[in-house]
Amino acid sequence: MTLRSRPADDARFTVGFDLDMTLIDSRPGIAATYRWLAAETGTDIDVDLAVSRLGPPLAQELAHWFPEERVAEAIALYRSAYPAHAIAPTTALPGAREAVAAVRALGGRAVVVTAKHGPSARLHLDHLGIEPDELAGDLWAEGKAVALREHGASVYVGDHLGDVRGARAAGALSVAVATGPYGADELRAAGADVALADLTAFPRWLRGYRAGAEEDGAEDDGAAAEARA
Repeated sequence: MTLRSRPADDARFTVGFDLDMTLIDSRPGIAATYRWLAAETGTDIDVDLAVSRLGPPLAQELAHWFPEERVAEAIALYRSAYPAHAIAPTTALPGAREAVAAVRALGGRAVVVTAKHGPSARLHLDHLGIEPDELAGDLWAEGKAVALREHGASVYVGDHLGDVRGARAAGALSVAVATGPYGADELRAAGADVALADLTAFPRWLRGYRAGAEEDGAEDDGAAAEARA
């Protein structure tokens, strides 16, 4: 896990983002890497099926195609080939850069929290010019709450039911985008507080959310002042 602590005096609000199928469409690159792995190992991998269920850790997917004693080897091979096969074909999803920029425009911090191997995630972000303040990799579902709490994230944005669970475990608002394997209704049913079609709607939503938070803060300050009087 790649994780750096937020400075103790940094009181800015923080928004967490998932990576695969939230900020980036990594399906073409991941498919290419799986095809290479299948050819390299002589293993029959249903690449379309594997790519259709992105989200969980790599080990969980490879366990469908390799015996337990070979999963670690398969992971090492996959990761060794990933930079050459997966980075160039991957694209930013609509609104991804703008979503991260919107957080900063309002004075906040953007943190990417992903199940993807940290070094691989960093290659994608650098290649696509997406610049979060922090990156935490190798975290899945409720495990993402570790980084979200560490960075004080009040919102977590993701496309998977596991992302909803991670946000809930961290006590963060779950904002779901229907750009992955689940539709908006499924994400809401799983506990998402907000469901958006994609990240193009996120900046406007965030402005409204922050305006409401500031109003609530002003009301709380007023109530406290009245109580002191």
